[in-house]
Amino acid sequence: MEMKKKATIVDVAKQAGVSVATVSRVVNGNYPVKPETREKVQAAIDALQYVPNVQARELNTRHSSTIGVVVPGLGNMFFAEVIDGIEKSMRRQGDSLLLNCAQNDPELEMECINALVSRNVSGIIVISPNTQGLREEFYRRLVKRIPLVFINGYHRIPNVSYVANDEAMGTHQALEYLWNLGHRRILFVGGENSDSYTVKEKAYRVFTEENGIFDEDNIVDIGEGNNIDTVISARIKLMKVIPKVNPTAVFCCNDLMAMGAIRACKRLGLNVPRDVSVIGYDNIMLSKLVDPQITTMDQNMYQLGSNAAAVLVEMIRGGQSKRITLENILIVRESTAECRQKA
Repeated sequence: MEMKKKATIVDVAKQAGVSVATVSRVVNGNYPVKPETREKVQAAIDALQYVPNVQARELNTRHSSTIGVVVPGLGNMFFAEVIDGIEKSMRRQGDSLLLNCAQNDPELEMECINALVSRNVSGIIVISPNTQGLREEFYRRLVKRIPLVFINGYHRIPNVSYVANDEAMGTHQALEYLWNLGHRRILFVGGENSDSYTVKEKAYRVFTEENGIFDEDNIVDIGEGNNIDTVISARIKLMKVIPKVNPTAVFCCNDLMAMGAIRACKRLGLNVPRDVSVIGYDNIMLSKLVDPQITTMDQNMYQLGSNAAAVLVEMIRGGQSKRITLENILIVRESTAECRQKA
């Protein structure tokens, strides 16, 4: 079967009885056109099912209609919901996005960003970036070339915009909630290669030290924490740790870790929340689909994405960098209860 030839801007101009330049002005919206002429052009576009060449339009307007997004991984629903907020906001602007996955590898993160820059994106959003060490200098150079927004990035770099939850305050709120339930032996479960985990661990250390319950043995690093294997790695690690430290509660840096903690407790014959309370972070969809449903801190995932997109658009149009901080909300479900053990 012969494939139908794709309509060109020349075909549209002939059908509408106008010049190619007039069609271009209607498509790009960059020059005033009489309403009756615009209607003729639009009718021709509809009749011919003409789809504008994005690359040609970008050459005409000297503006890329594509932004870049770098995400640590796709196995954590937190990132999917943040990306949803970004994509819908950019679509309303008539723009699209290119997505690169860094696989929680700081070096690959830089490679992903360089690949996006080479594709001439108009700006870049990095979700949960890694900014320590040599990477800080990388970002300092990068932001001089292209607008840059960090989502849940905490290492301050001049001229980068930041959209984040107050995860330090959220961690404090979660720990205070467990404290008020009577828990004193609270295990901390985190991972590697994330500014977010670092912020939460620092807040945990401050809280437990101030309340006289800090113990280095209660800090657990499960390694990579943002893919579906996180549930398994958290379970395996915690099945070894829990019998040694005998916690009454487990604070987890995300909901995948919390699912692993619940599985570990079940394998050890411990009931959640009667024997051990478990609290997660993020409030991904799965947190209310598992048994027991997970008590967690809501990270406003969609709002993180939509706010980051709005800030990036402002910067692309010449605006200054800014910082937006959202508040976490404690979502109490079934995985936490009053402590029944003696401290």
